[in-house]
Amino acid sequence: MTTIRQRRVGKGTEAAEDQPSEETNVKPDGKIPSDHTGGKLWNILSVTVGGIVAMSLGLLTSVYVATLHENDLWFSNIKEVEREISFRTECGLYYSYYKQMIQAASIQQGLHGLVYDNKTESVRTINILERMNVYQEVFLSILYRILPIQQYLEPVYFYIYTLFGLQAVYVIALYVTSWLLSGTWLSGLLAACWYITNRVDTTRVEFTIPLRENWALPFFAVQIAAITYLLRTHLQPVQERLTLMAVFIATFLFSLTWQFNQFMMLIQALALFILDCLDMLPTAKVTWLYIIQISGLLLVCVLQFFNSMILGSLLISFNASVLVARTIQKNLKKGGLLNRLGKLILHVLLVLCLTLLINKFIKKILNLESDEHIFKFLKAKFGFGATRDFDANLYLCEEAFGLLPLNTFSRLSDTLLFYVYVFVLFLMAVAAVIVAFRNLSGSNQVKLMEKMEECTITLKPDAAYSLVHTVLFGCLALSTMRMKYLWTSHMCVFASFGLCSTEVWKLILKCVHLYTSQRAQVLKYSIPIITLLYISYKFWPGIMDELSELREFYDPDTVELMNWIKNNMLICEMGKNISRMSKSIA
Repeated sequence: MTTIRQRRVGKGTEAAEDQPSEETNVKPDGKIPSDHTGGKLWNILSVTVGGIVAMSLGLLTSVYVATLHENDLWFSNIKEVEREISFRTECGLYYSYYKQMIQAASIQQGLHGLVYDNKTESVRTINILERMNVYQEVFLSILYRILPIQQYLEPVYFYIYTLFGLQAVYVIALYVTSWLLSGTWLSGLLAACWYITNRVDTTRVEFTIPLRENWALPFFAVQIAAITYLLRTHLQPVQERLTLMAVFIATFLFSLTWQFNQFMMLIQALALFILDCLDMLPTAKVTWLYIIQISGLLLVCVLQFFNSMILGSLLISFNASVLVARTIQKNLKKGGLLNRLGKLILHVLLVLCLTLLINKFIKKILNLESDEHIFKFLKAKFGFGATRDFDANLYLCEEAFGLLPLNTFSRLSDTLLFYVYVFVLFLMAVAAVIVAFRNLSGSNQVKLMEKMEECTITLKPDAAYSLVHTVLFGCLALSTMRMKYLWTSHMCVFASFGLCSTEVWKLILKCVHLYTSQRAQVLKYSIPIITLLYISYKFWPGIMDELSELREFYDPDTVELMNWIKNNMLICEMGKNISRMSKSIA
């Protein structure tokens, strides 16, 4: 059994939000007033400093997890076979395809070996590119072969450093999302710090490097950041088109790198659907997001040789149903409260019925059963009957697919993350209910705008999306422990945004009749800074101790077994060659 043995060795600034620019007051001599110029320079300085902090935190996180991995295994000192053994379970399988592509005589032969693979399953030839999400290994192996780095960097290091580098992308995306939501990069700094100090519950990249989620989640975070920017008001057409392109690319890469992509994006589509029904998001932008999800998934389907599981996914059926239902049902957002509620109930029922009909039709036409074990697993998990399906029972036996352990919340509370998250979630949920009720009660657009101007409680579209996103993914994490990494990382973003949000502090101060803009600004910056100082004081020594702890990979039995298998395979291959030579001589 594998063991790890001890190795014995002797100030926040506020960024400019994307708001409509005011008319510049120009003096008669044509000069711009100094206060306007000073404010513009201050905003440029703030964005520059915030960007530098984001890049620095991303790189530090990447170095941090790489150092933990090295310290835990002494990866640079162990043999190649020990390095490969350290990739346990399916991690080793994914890495083997990367190694196979590296060792192939040519790129074409490597691809042929994956398309016609007869080693993974006994007595069967399967298409690995169709069955598994390994395009990232293919791309990385091709990149390694064409770049002049073979003499300086071993293949395994190129592989793991790429994944550790993606952690930098992940943290920067979380930072930017929080910054966009709150308007200050101090929020992004707090989100990144929470992500690092809650590493046990936000990532497991340092010990399960090749897992699909470690490839996919950074792209998912980039997609969320792009959606957050897209939902801002007053975007120029060029900005909107570029943002939609960024959303599409991130969605495509996320879908390509993780087999559970369709279920994650289905939850995202549900969030968009709920907010669109409650008139809290622009319908045109939501429609574009539905189309991007479908097109991204279909492109992955083509690359995976028309993978049947993708074609029969609920996501494609649901998004298509929403678009069809909108065409059938019009004027959903007009009328009084009861009238609109009646229309919405009919709309929801129509979408659900169409989703089931379209999904059943696709599966019937194409004779698809590739994802049936997942629905059997969900049925058995939530107590709707037992199942004899092997794959479903295998999931049920896995601890990772069980309920989220309660000790997770105690760890998250140690950094104050969970307390702040619940506090912000409650306030935002109350605001969302009020805003949704106000939207549904509006008889026409003019009256609705008048009410919104008079009302002190508002909720921006990007904040509304973030709220529903965190609630739905929180439910998923509570039911399935493996999916907690989708929730906890966004929990850092949501909590830090709330703590640095002018709207949140404005609401709280008005409730206690103490509101002034100065007090709101003081709380917006002072509370996050105090939180950062507390986190630094409490967890910095522990992080330093963790980085100084040196251990070593130690599994002699498995190493001996792998060497025995390798030697016997060589003997068998030599025997076959001798047999062929004998036959040719005879």
